[in-house]
Amino acid sequence: MSQQLLKLTSVLSTPFEENCYIAHLVDRSDCLVIDPGLEPEKLIAALEEAELAPAAILNTHGHGDHIGGNAAIKERWPESKIVIGKIEAPMLTDPDLNLSRGFGMGLVSPAADVTLDDGDTFSAADLTVKALLIPGHSPGHMIYEIEGQEPPVVMVGDVIFAGSIGRTDFPGGSFDQLRAGIHEKLFTMPDDTRLHPGHGPATTVDCEKRTNPFVGLDA
Repeated sequence: MSQQLLKLTSVLSTPFEENCYIAHLVDRSDCLVIDPGLEPEKLIAALEEAELAPAAILNTHGHGDHIGGNAAIKERWPESKIVIGKIEAPMLTDPDLNLSRGFGMGLVSPAADVTLDDGDTFSAADLTVKALLIPGHSPGHMIYEIEGQEPPVVMVGDVIFAGSIGRTDFPGGSFDQLRAGIHEKLFTMPDDTRLHPGHGPATTVDCEKRTNPFVGLDA
């Protein structure tokens, strides 16, 4: 597969310092939005300034800080498809399941247009992503590998961070599941694979294998 010229931009959303990502090929005006957060107006401004239109909204999982902007993006660009793992889909429309009610927000997203199983691919904006299920932070958490990139690029949501991992004390959480999924599906990727998390800076598979105090190979 020939290298696709990908541009990846992050937009930070408070109060949880959540990273929303805009992914697009440099010669196209459509894009993917990954995990729109609780300040969608910032994301919409960034999209309009770049003259980009989302073809799809990808949610790595259904927690409120990662789906909070779905409704606003869908309202602004009604043809954009909301995409999420099949297990997480009920969280979109239930403030108790997406944990937002517990933070006093009661967020509701439009329902999913597309649901994915482990290993499924999804294509939009001339980009194809492969969804891989890694539960533990949430029961149906997906990571998305953007195909055609060298080194590989993976949107990891709250599975792993630079030097840390996603919380496992939420409903449906499991450290054992999270660790196993990271070792089986992330740490088997090439060492130079770029990991773009839902919070904090980007990192690489090699760095986390060597230094992550929770799931590194020496942990």
